[in-house]
Amino acid sequence: MANRRMFSRDVVETDKFLGMPLTTQALYFHLGMEADDDGFVSSPKKVQRAVGCTEGDLKHLASCGYIIPFESGVIVIADWSVNNWIRPDRKRDTRFPELLKILDMENGVYCLGGSCQPNGSQLPTVCHTEDRLGKVNIDKDSIDKDSIDNIISSEPEESAPNGSGILLPLIDKTFYDVPVDKISKWQQAFPGVDVELELRRMITWCDANPKKKKTRRGADKFINGWLERAQNRGSNYTSRMQAGEEVGDNADRRPASDFYKQFVPGAGDSNGD
Repeated sequence: MANRRMFSRDVVETDKFLGMPLTTQALYFHLGMEADDDGFVSSPKKVQRAVGCTEGDLKHLASCGYIIPFESGVIVIADWSVNNWIRPDRKRDTRFPELLKILDMENGVYCLGGSCQPNGSQLPTVCHTEDRLGKVNIDKDSIDKDSIDNIISSEPEESAPNGSGILLPLIDKTFYDVPVDKISKWQQAFPGVDVELELRRMITWCDANPKKKKTRRGADKFINGWLERAQNRGSNYTSRMQAGEEVGDNADRRPASDFYKQFVPGAGDSNGD
């Protein structure tokens, strides 16, 4: 497998690409580095976790058509051949020839079942699953609607005008794009908390506990409760330090698991279910 990877400016310097969250852009580059010589990535979620991105970033790439997911969990980078050209004598064939066979290519862009669309700057600026995934052939053994749901679950909605790009997964498989103005208000209300960091921790928690995700109506209440507890936890820690109590590794501190248990239904309030 080649040790170098390239990225075309026709792909990564478009308004569509640059309009995605920075974490989503970063994940695209890391997936490109991990892909085999035909653009396939065998463990995209492993890459996502290793680089500190969220599952929402992976879903965002799929909904925007930058990757194509398969039922097995494998993905292929749609613009692979736009980005890379590998000399035939150095190229190593993919371990997924059966997936490669069901892909078509147009202008260097992979697509499914003859559903190729223009790439790069010719693509619409709004990310919709149908833009590049097209009408998937349901009769294909290796890929169907469920395979898209496995990685995309549900496409992120178009970001609101004041959306932050921080996408909180919801129980109905949609996403809540946390508004920038609310993040600012929460930061003022909870000055001892890094709100954006905590929001990303909430995303990770929701991904790990899919049955405990919240409704759109209950999202703000859930976020507010999380931040309030995070603030109180930090305040208690600071107070103990000021009082001269031991707060190091040997201190009798509350286990971190107890903190997260507060968000489990039945262990406190419902947090907006």
